[in-house]
This record gives sequence, C-alpha cells and structure tokens, in this order.
Amino acid sequence: MRCRSESFREATARHAWIPALVLLWVLAVPAGSWAAASGALEEARRQFDAGQYQQAAGTLRGALEHSPQDAALHHWLARCYFELEDYGHAIASAERSVQFDPHNSQYHLWLGRAYGRKAEQAGWFSGFSLAKKSRHEFEEAVRLDRSNFAAHHDLIEFYVRAPGIVGGGDEKGWQQAEALAAVDAVEGHLGRAEYWKYRKKPERAEQEYRQVLAAKPKRVDPYLAVAEFYLSRGDAGRAEEALEAAARVNASDRRLSYYCGVVRVVAGNRLEEAEHCLKTYLTTVPPRSDLPAHADGHEWLGRLYERQGKCAAAVEQYGKAMELDPHSKSAREALRRAQRCASGR
Repeated sequence: MRCRSESFREATARHAWIPALVLLWVLAVPAGSWAAASGALEEARRQFDAGQYQQAAGTLRGALEHSPQDAALHHWLARCYFELEDYGHAIASAERSVQFDPHNSQYHLWLGRAYGRKAEQAGWFSGFSLAKKSRHEFEEAVRLDRSNFAAHHDLIEFYVRAPGIVGGGDEKGWQQAEALAAVDAVEGHLGRAEYWKYRKKPERAEQEYRQVLAAKPKRVDPYLAVAEFYLSRGDAGRAEEALEAAARVNASDRRLSYYCGVVRVVAGNRLEEAEHCLKTYLTTVPPRSDLPAHADGHEWLGRLYERQGKCAAAVEQYGKAMELDPHSKSAREALRRAQRCASGR
C-alpha cells in the first residue's frame, strides 16, 4: 500500500507527463489566435455600442472560425442577434456561451432573456416550454451571482407575471424581492416596488420608490426607475426630482436626454427643450433593448407636436412609432387622433 506522504521525487515522476501535455496543447493553438479573438471582441463591442449589430455579428462570426470555443464571442454574438430580434439564433449562441462557461451569471441571464422573447413569439405549447427554460436561466443567474441585480429583477417579473404552470407565482415574486433586499437595500426597495406595480397597487409601489429616493443611491438606474414610475402616473414634479438626482450622479448618462424630453412633455412646459432632448436622444443613441425604445421617443414627440397643434408633424412621429412597434396600442390610437386633426375633422 502506498504511503500517504510520498517524496517530492516520487510525485514529480508520477506526474511528469502533465507539463508535456500542456505544452502540446499550447502548441496546438495558433500563435495569434488569442490576441486575434481579443481584438475581434473589442472591435465587435465597439460596433455593438454604436448600434451596428449586423457588422458586429459578422466580426464575431469571423472570430469564431478561429476560436470556436470562446464563450465571450458566443455571448456577444447572442447579444447581437437579440438586438436584431433573431431570437432563434440568439438562443443558439447563448446556449454555446453557457456550454463553454457555465459559471458566468451574465451568460445565463441573456440566455433566459432570449428564451423569454422566443416564448412570446412561439405557439402555446412551445411558448410554455421556452418560458420554463427562461425561468431556469434567471434562477441560475441569481444562484451564480447574488449581486447580479438585473437577473433578480427579471426573475421577480417572471414570477409575478407568469402563470403557475411554468413556475410563476406571486408568493415567489415577493420572496425573490426579499432575497434581493438581503443583498442590497436600494435594489430591494426597487424589487418590492416592481412587485406591487405588477400587482396593480401603485400606492404600495410608491412607498418603496420614496424609500429609494431617501437612500440617495450612488447609481443612476434607481433614480430612472423612480422617474419612470412617476411619469407613468403623470406626476412630472416628482419625476423631475428623481431625474435631477440622477444627473447629479452622472450627468453624461445618455438616457437622460430621453427622460428630459418626456418630463417636459408631461409637465406641458419648456416644449422647445423637450423637442431638443427627444431629437438628441433619437439621433445620438442607437436603438437597444436595455435603453428607452426609439418607438417611445417618437410617440412622445408626437404628443409634443399634438399639444402644439402641429397635427401633420404629430402624424409623422406617430407613424414612425408604429413602424418600430406595430403592436403599440397607444401609438395606434394617437395616430388615428392626429390624422383626424390633420384632416380638419
């Protein structure tokens, strides 16, 4: 029987094959492949940030021909397909990113989002199957990284909005909000607020949003969530307070131009400033799923022009909103109203 404490010489002899194997593996990899993959990823990220999703996808596909097991390349290719609304290919690429790096919380989050979007497009049976997969990926993302706040929020939304047959449930949503609060107090208030919003209890949600403002977070996102809530309630004053606080944290955040325009339209004053802000957002910030939708920007411009009595301009903006989001009921109704105005009826 081998003694537990073997000598250094014995151990070295038994494992002498390991350095050779490592050397063979290193030599098998083309000399510049790692650097090339890194450079391609950097270029693709630049294209992605500029809204050039097709070009970024091409860059990534080219890089994957040389580094087919690079999880980061697959992840960003999935992100490109997601923005192009090609959710089938987004799922395929996201699944590969998880396959090659199963411990990355962000990869699971975006796979869950891709499953969710595909579920919305699928038929009854396929949609249910995909919804279950989406829930599983959100849960895994949270399990792997409790500080992945986006995954927590997506999971809360899933639990509260999805039927029990695919794993949804109000109680689960509340428990997840409480779990988030244990990680970060401000995010916990936001999670509870989302829970009450989905339950159609805005008064309870507002209590949580007030707690967010009182905490004075050092991040922009909580303030924008508060502003969104008050804008949806038509309360321009409180929304502006939240936006001013956000600007003090980071005045260069590119979402602020959108919210600057919206709050002015809701308030009904400084409409020239509103027009400038909204046009700045639409012309300088590329469309992206995690930013305010361009369709909404055009719809708010339409409301502004309608308020000013510029019916033809309002028709144009509502029409652009409908082109970007054909399923928007509010834009469709506004377009009809503006068309009647433009025709003098």
